[in-house]
Amino acid sequence: MASALFSIVKKIVRKGSLKLTLASGETHMIGDGSGETVAVRVADQQAEDAIARDPTLKLGEMYMEGRFILEQGDIYEFLSLVKQNTTNEIFDLRMAALLVGRIAWQQIKSRVPINRNRYNVAHHYDLSAKLFDLFLDEDWQYSCAYFVPPGISLDEAQLAKKRHIAAKLLVEPGQRVLEIGSGWGGMGMYLAEANPGLDFTGITLSEEQLKVSRDRAAKRGLSDRMRFELQDYRYMTGRKFDRIVSVGMFEHVGIGNYGKFFGKVFELLDDNGVMVLHSIARPKPSFATNAFIEKYIFPGGYIPSVGEALAPLEKAGLMVKDVEILPMHYAHTLRHWRNRFVARKAEAVALYDEKFFRMWEFYLAGSEMGFRWDELFIMQIQIAKNQFAVPDNRNYIAEREAKLRLFESTRAPLEKVTF
Repeated sequence: MASALFSIVKKIVRKGSLKLTLASGETHMIGDGSGETVAVRVADQQAEDAIARDPTLKLGEMYMEGRFILEQGDIYEFLSLVKQNTTNEIFDLRMAALLVGRIAWQQIKSRVPINRNRYNVAHHYDLSAKLFDLFLDEDWQYSCAYFVPPGISLDEAQLAKKRHIAAKLLVEPGQRVLEIGSGWGGMGMYLAEANPGLDFTGITLSEEQLKVSRDRAAKRGLSDRMRFELQDYRYMTGRKFDRIVSVGMFEHVGIGNYGKFFGKVFELLDDNGVMVLHSIARPKPSFATNAFIEKYIFPGGYIPSVGEALAPLEKAGLMVKDVEILPMHYAHTLRHWRNRFVARKAEAVALYDEKFFRMWEFYLAGSEMGFRWDELFIMQIQIAKNQFAVPDNRNYIAEREAKLRLFESTRAPLEKVTF
């Protein structure tokens, strides 16, 4: 009887060159022979059956366990070969049923009143700080960089990202600024140092990020006007902010909570205030997160389409003042991260183990593939309550970026993050 996995792979891979060795030892050359050959081997029959039954989840799991083995090429090259041949086809009723079940379960979880935000954040962001130090830039920016001009380094691109967001935020000295999802404090420190007298509040649900942020602000003499709090945005009350920024956090809100998120933004934003929301987005709704990412990397997360974000934003009484789409920038960012992470494999394995290293390698490779081949992108939405809160043209962005470059030229170098 023909192998179920071989039958599926043969349907998918029409272009390229794939050498597939099954658990039985049978070897098949699949594709039209073009390009570099990628060679994979499945170690045992149970692994082979599992991947054939549920490739979305089990391919990553078997790779983690060392039972799906790359003998030529790497996991990104394999995923890229597959993705260039297919666009998420469903090959039988069993796969269709799995997908429908996952969509239903994730939709239900995103709407239940049980608050799992703290757990979901801790699952990822409370990992050892030494892990993130293996691959992030000098400022520990764990979100998409901005490669303008093309070809700049990761450190330069992350600085360009902060500059671009700060320009759109239209921050003025002495204003009150809130960051929802403040990470390791880099965006907040940039804004505070660029704007004398700025009163900054950063909120996070990660205890590890909170400690690092407070330590970094103290070392730069900013503690008197920068505060970082362990706080869920949903429970903030009693304060109004001139500016709100959120970078790489909206992906964790969950599709069932968009109305609550934008309702809280409306409550916290001053009538003349401005917000910039920076988030991963997709061309159309998907209704559920990739099964591997949901289980192992970002439980509770969801990547919205632009339309899924705009409808609840407008319903909350907010106005969209600007939308910018940044394609491919996250693919470039992830390529840098993955190359850095793989280059320091021994340190990652020493921190955790080989299985953990392969899990994160698969996550970084799969994410990069999503931005290169699945049309994922970054959206930056500028938000206000009234039409006069921002200029009537976009010239101010370049003008403000030029002034911020002058600030950067005199800014004290960033200290190495310690842990």
